[in-house]
Amino acid sequence: MQAVLRPSLRQRLGDFVESQPVQNFIIGLIVLNAITLGLETSSTVQQFAGGFLLWTERVILSVFVIELTLKMIAFGPRFFRSGWNVFDFVIVAIALAPETGPFSILRALRILRVLRLLSQVERLRMIIESLLRALPSIGWIAFLLVLVFYIFGVMGTKLFGEEFPQWFGTVGMTMYSLFQVMTLESWSMGIARPVMEVYPYAWLFFVPFILITAFTVLNLFIGIIVNTMQSMHWEEEDAKRIEMEGRAHAERERMVRLLEELHEKVDRMEKDGR
Repeated sequence: MQAVLRPSLRQRLGDFVESQPVQNFIIGLIVLNAITLGLETSSTVQQFAGGFLLWTERVILSVFVIELTLKMIAFGPRFFRSGWNVFDFVIVAIALAPETGPFSILRALRILRVLRLLSQVERLRMIIESLLRALPSIGWIAFLLVLVFYIFGVMGTKLFGEEFPQWFGTVGMTMYSLFQVMTLESWSMGIARPVMEVYPYAWLFFVPFILITAFTVLNLFIGIIVNTMQSMHWEEEDAKRIEMEGRAHAERERMVRLLEELHEKVDRMEKDGR
């Protein structure tokens, strides 16, 4: 029975790779790799420590390859069922591409290894998963925002296009100008006030647009993301509570079995004593 319950080699290998010390070590290497890649952009640093940086990068990349190899051995086909594992695999595979010939452009993509922090740090992973879960709702809000932009774009072109063709000459140019207005970047002195010198009531166009876009629709984006993150947090807490209740139930059952076995032993001892 003990031999059956003993963890297999693959299971022990998976537990080792997924253990907290190993993951902390990988996170440290990711941060170190980000620093070395940044230092490589300095010609002065390259002159004095270029060889050391190259050696360090190759060692770090080798560790990443070994980590992923051990994971694939430990989990088998299940490795590719996790989107985060596939993400890590693609990032490391890009780093292994040749740095010469038509693939030389991939050398600049080595910095993407820093994105492995998204899969290694639990909180960052939760934020990304929240964003992905919120995408359907965000898509509808984005559609609403585009609709508002189009309506005000047509209105702005009709109203101000003749006097200000550089900002409102076409629907496309108007929508770009409105995007600047929505970001509140020089919208007053740069666009609104010059227009109001010719059209004094133009504020009736700009103020509602800003209220609808910058203060309403964009806040909906934030609200949906925050609500999704809260929902995921509650689900995580519920999962932990269910897991703890399951463990407590299993422990209670084990204790009951032990008490029953003890009771049977006592009964046998009483019978033998008689």
